[in-house]
Amino acid sequence: MRVVIALGGNAMTAADGSARPDDQRLAIEQAMGTVAAVVAAGHEVVLTHGNGPQVGNLLVKNEMAAAVVPPVPLDWCGAQTQGTIGTLILNALARRGVSRVAVLVSRTLVDAADPGFRTPTKPIGRYLPQDEAALMIEHGQIWQDRGDRGWRRVVASPEPQACLDASAVSALLGAGYIVTCAGGGGVPVVDDGVGGYRGVEAVIDKDLTAALLATSLDADALVIATDVEAAMLGWGTPDERPLGEVDVATLRRHAATGVFAGGSMGPKVEAACRFAESGDGFAAITSLARIADAVARRSGTIVSRSKE
Repeated sequence: MRVVIALGGNAMTAADGSARPDDQRLAIEQAMGTVAAVVAAGHEVVLTHGNGPQVGNLLVKNEMAAAVVPPVPLDWCGAQTQGTIGTLILNALARRGVSRVAVLVSRTLVDAADPGFRTPTKPIGRYLPQDEAALMIEHGQIWQDRGDRGWRRVVASPEPQACLDASAVSALLGAGYIVTCAGGGGVPVVDDGVGGYRGVEAVIDKDLTAALLATSLDADALVIATDVEAAMLGWGTPDERPLGEVDVATLRRHAATGVFAGGSMGPKVEAACRFAESGDGFAAITSLARIADAVARRSGTIVSRSKE
C-alpha cells in the first residue's frame, strides 16, 4: 500500500515536551523504529510531521535578537525546521537499514483571502511583557494583551488548498524512495499574481495538510500518530471508550457534539474524515507505537468512507 504517516509532536520531543537537540534526536530515533517496520512490510511510505516546539525555539531567538536583526518570517521558520527534522529522520532511518530516503522542503498553497488573515487568532510562541512585545509589533507582527500572563503573538491559520510539491513526492516514490515532506503543515504560500508564489506569516494545521497530501498522492491509508491509541468518546469520564472501526458519517456526528477537543483530537478527526471521504482509502488515528498495527487495521480508530 501507499501510506502517509503524520507524526505528532510526541515523535519530535521528549515525553515532557522538551525540545533540546538531544531530546529531538532520541525521540526521532525511537519513532523511526515504528516507521521502519512499515517500510519492512513492503509499503510505500510518505512521512509528515509537526514542528511546533522547533518553530517555538526559533521564535525565541527572533525575540532575543530583534533589536539587532529583523525576525525571520514564519515561512522561513517552517522551511528551516523541515530541513532539520528531515535530516534527523534521514539519519535515524539509515541506522535501521533504510537508506533510500529523501527529504523534500515543500510548500502548501493557501488563499490570500482566507478570513484568518483578516482576523488572526492562532496563538504562537511565548508570552512577553508589553515592552518586549512592542518591539516585535514594530517589526510588523500582531500581538494581543492576554492580561496577567502578558502579550502573545497571533497569526492566521488558513485552510490548506493544495500541496504544491505533490508531483515531486510522486516522482520520488516512483523511484523507490521513502519521502519526508509537508512538515508543520508545509511552508505556507499564496499566489503572487504574476505566476509564482510568496511566503506568508501563517500556521497551517499539519493534520489537514496530511489529509490533503494523502488525497493528492492517491494513498491507500493515512495514519495520524498521536499520544493515545485511539480517538475516545467520553474522554476523562467513567464512560470513556475508544472508537474502533467507524464510518465518516458516524464520526462526524460524534464530532458535532463537541466530544473531541478543538486544539488536539478535533483536527485529527477532521483530517481523518476528509481523507476517508475522498476515495476508497482509510484513515487511522493511533499511537506512535501502534502505527504498523494501524496500517494492518488492527489498532486505533479506523475511519472509512462507509460501513464495511
